[in-house]
Amino acid sequence: MLPQPEPAIDDLTPLLSDGVLLARLVGIDSTSHLSNLPLADFICDYVDRPGVRITRLQSADGQKANLLLAAGPERADRRGLMLSGHMDVVPATEPEWRTDPFLLTEVHETYAGRGTADMKGFLALAINRFRALDPAKLRYPLLLLLTYDEETGTLGARHFSETWPSPETLPRNVVIGEPTSLRVVRLHKGMIRLRLEFEGRAAHSGYPHLGRSAIEPAARAIVALGELRRTMETERPANGEFFPEVPFAALNVGTVAGGSAANVIPDRCVAQIGIRLLPGMSADELMERVRATARAAVGGEPFTLDLGSESPPLMLPADAEIHRQLCTVLGQRDSHSVMFATDAGWLQRIGLECVLFGPGTIKVAHRPNESLPIGEFVRAGHVLDDLIQKSCIES
Repeated sequence: MLPQPEPAIDDLTPLLSDGVLLARLVGIDSTSHLSNLPLADFICDYVDRPGVRITRLQSADGQKANLLLAAGPERADRRGLMLSGHMDVVPATEPEWRTDPFLLTEVHETYAGRGTADMKGFLALAINRFRALDPAKLRYPLLLLLTYDEETGTLGARHFSETWPSPETLPRNVVIGEPTSLRVVRLHKGMIRLRLEFEGRAAHSGYPHLGRSAIEPAARAIVALGELRRTMETERPANGEFFPEVPFAALNVGTVAGGSAANVIPDRCVAQIGIRLLPGMSADELMERVRATARAAVGGEPFTLDLGSESPPLMLPADAEIHRQLCTVLGQRDSHSVMFATDAGWLQRIGLECVLFGPGTIKVAHRPNESLPIGEFVRAGHVLDDLIQKSCIES
């Protein structure tokens, strides 16, 4: 187990090691259903010093906040570098955890704990490099954009992209620290979350003529959506070639909830549906396919279909500067894609050129005993050192 630092930090606190800072970040529970303000406060206190500009962008309810931390000169030519990551993590309630998920623990040359891979490992590296730099020595700006609620639909990044007043003043090049096993990724799928709801009329099941089941039409719609899923799996839309493992838009009926007891005719049934979009696909078009499928299956039964959240796909040209630059640092020659959505989809809409790069693998994320190889963690730090040197000091 790593030595656990004291809970408070002040102006005299020295620069923490990357591992100890990661322990501090993991120790602050920032599960998406909680406020992220305790974690945001800690980060602001840790990096605050002369020459650092800190901006908080609060959510509409004031319970969450994005952070934009900046050092170095403000420039109009968009040179410099922005490192970005999300502060929230998924719940850690699985009984299979072998260690305390919020106590960073060293296990077989890995760091174990919730968020180590997705993505507090990258946050620790990015924050520490930002903290260690002398702002007066930067020729070009270094920014950190840290978001809330990525795990529940990239809500913080969307808020930032829709409200930040001057995106044209931000560095164009952005690295988002999702776990890619140290590969540079320039494409990912998007995701929309849909809510399909049927409303019936509750009644005693002994008097069926007084009620109308909401579950029965929902069941017909779900069967039809299964057929739609199989149809979509045979399609080969544009850009599917970049995702050879799953070269189509993937549809999933994720949850179904309805009814209260066997002797009550159910008056409500709700299905949550997720669709992974390929770059270039329209969320509206796919939503309309779901609506038409449900309508055909249930005839005149009323239902509603609402868009819960949207995370746009990412596609950055291979010759974009940040992609070429980071590939050169890593000696990578090929283009890579991933199947999950990230904040990059929203950030590219305001003219930012984003790649994904970070230590750890997505295969252990969102699971019990999430972990991060220490060797990758250390190497990722060296890569960021090199990139910051080239982007903010030498160039």
